[in-house]
Amino acid sequence: MPESTTTAPRRAESPAVALGPTALVLGVLSAVGAWAPALTLGAFPLAIIAGGLAVTLGAAGIHCARRGAGRLWTAIAGTAFGVVGLTGVITLVLALSVQ
Repeated sequence: MPESTTTAPRRAESPAVALGPTALVLGVLSAVGAWAPALTLGAFPLAIIAGGLAVTLGAAGIHCARRGAGRLWTAIAGTAFGVVGLTGVITLVLALSVQ
């Protein structure tokens, strides 16, 4: 008996699988851009945008991973790196605005 072919995508083929790794890459870029002294001025706009996107995509990735699509640890790590990057940017802006 031949196997039936369906056109419905499996959970592993869902676009939600890419949320965690994307958040992880953006979070690492944000954290490095915010905390590396030599890269701070050049990567400052990137750190702001990448940090916000990493937190947003990481939170969505955590939600999807708990429902069975994606990897939970990459989404959590991406969210954490995004928070670290945003914290660095906010700390830098506050330190420069006080003077």
